Amino acid sequence: MLTTKCKLIARGCVGIVSKSASPKPRTCSSSVKVLKSVYGEVDVPEQTLSQFVFADAHKWRDLPALTCGVSGRSYTYGMIQQLCQRGAQALLANTDLKPGDRIGLLLPNVPEFTLAVHASLQAGLVVTYANPLFTVHELTRQFSSAKVRCIVTVPQLLELAQAVAKSLPAYDCTINVGGEPSPQNKILGLESLTSTEKKVDLPEVRSSDIAVLPYSSGTTGVPKGVMLSHRNLVVNIMQLLHPQLVEETDPLTFQDVSLTVLPFFHIYGFNAILNYLAKIGSHLVSMPKFTPQDYIKCLLEYQPTVLFVVPSLLLFLITHPEVTPRHLASVNKIFCGAAPLKKGLIDRFYEKIGRTDCTITQGYGMTETSPGITITPYNMPYSKSGSCGRLLPSTLARVIDLSDGHVVGVPNRPGELLVKGPQVMQGYLDNPGATSDVIDTHGWFHTGDVVYYDEDEYFYIIDRTKELIKVKGNQVSPTELESLLLEIPGVADAAVVGIPDSFAGELPKAFIVRKPGFDDMTVDSVQDFVTPKVATYKKLAGGVEFVEVIPRNPSGKILRNELKNLCSQN
Repeated sequence: MLTTKCKLIARGCVGIVSKSASPKPRTCSSSVKVLKSVYGEVDVPEQTLSQFVFADAHKWRDLPALTCGVSGRSYTYGMIQQLCQRGAQALLANTDLKPGDRIGLLLPNVPEFTLAVHASLQAGLVVTYANPLFTVHELTRQFSSAKVRCIVTVPQLLELAQAVAKSLPAYDCTINVGGEPSPQNKILGLESLTSTEKKVDLPEVRSSDIAVLPYSSGTTGVPKGVMLSHRNLVVNIMQLLHPQLVEETDPLTFQDVSLTVLPFFHIYGFNAILNYLAKIGSHLVSMPKFTPQDYIKCLLEYQPTVLFVVPSLLLFLITHPEVTPRHLASVNKIFCGAAPLKKGLIDRFYEKIGRTDCTITQGYGMTETSPGITITPYNMPYSKSGSCGRLLPSTLARVIDLSDGHVVGVPNRPGELLVKGPQVMQGYLDNPGATSDVIDTHGWFHTGDVVYYDEDEYFYIIDRTKELIKVKGNQVSPTELESLLLEIPGVADAAVVGIPDSFAGELPKAFIVRKPGFDDMTVDSVQDFVTPKVATYKKLAGGVEFVEVIPRNPSGKILRNELKNLCSQN
């Protein structure tokens, strides 16, 4: 429901343990102008995420909750609640897992994603989830960092999950969704686990307990575990549901049908779509992966009233010749996230459908903020198109000058955005140094994004000061790819930057300095080395270029803008 940029606010270093000393934290004067949300504050109930999300589900227990748009497999709200409770009891009764243990989800967008999440949370477990496109190397790094003891996956990914499990200390079992159990290999079947109710007392879970550990590269660097509590996630849904931001609906009178292909392993898909829609009783139709044919078919078959998109998906709807106004006739709301949505694209969409009565909402946020920071209200004036909205309730912000760090304090002047709010993460897992890099001594989270706000306190994203590359809304760390390139025997130096792409947003491109005697190194040999080791969106789709030197400043930092300028000249 947001134009997220997957990074986020932060609040403190709660529960972070490290054997090494933290570097000196950043500072920011506390005596400067603070922007406060025009929507005031929200009162947050002391509930766990599952308690909050399903608090009203009994009212619409017979209505559809989740449907796989490709297979047609569907669950009602009543079924979801029953299966989650059974699953929670089964996890504690049939495994050696204990409250506080970490469980890893390696799942595409299937309805059972919700079952796995909320059964785990009700059992007192901490959930981390990963991209199903990850390689063994990438998955092992994340699940080892998170200390995962159980993996939930599907038959198509079972071999990958078992390969990763071999590297995880104290690993207990794998849960197979839609597949057969194999006790001798410590593989349990989800259906058999939830088929009968186990008489096990569920633990008391507090709202302050860590609920999920999504992994984010933050503003720079390799992925880190983001500690989000039940309260972080609950408060962000409440912020998004403020009556001045969204129109209230009653599913018993009219149930919205929401179509999404955006991944649930992304914080936007997880909390701003999956949990948000369950809270309001919407019918969510999801797709395990995007294909033009399946998406177009879902538009006609399910006649969604709400679409969740990223700019590249909206561009697909605008430009694909088989998508006509008839396919979009039922749609009256669109929520855009993961990257800024420009006014020109909005205008082109309205031109495509031949009407302007479809509300297009965008927001801005990060993994570290659960994810929402700003959102456009449903009644926003058209003149504000292109804005990522106003601050969510209970959220504070500052914009500081990029050169001297002083607060800008006036509208229409760009600077880095700093934020505070109850949706901010508890810190990076086992990494107080990385936490203090983004949270200053006064508790302000430095987003690394350049923004400005207008006289009405609508925010606009200009650029990113951070170095992350965004490919179709996915974060790609240049540092991670550069480390991989330096493993190639003939590479003396390497740098990776994002180059503009009309469909993906950006594509990673590598610049490489060969070692003496390795002039026969080719672009193909580099691609062949990198491709099998990274997810599809991390591949060097922007190309590989050999150069004499990588431009750096006196301290050794790569001058990425010079490389981007070189791309533009070429």
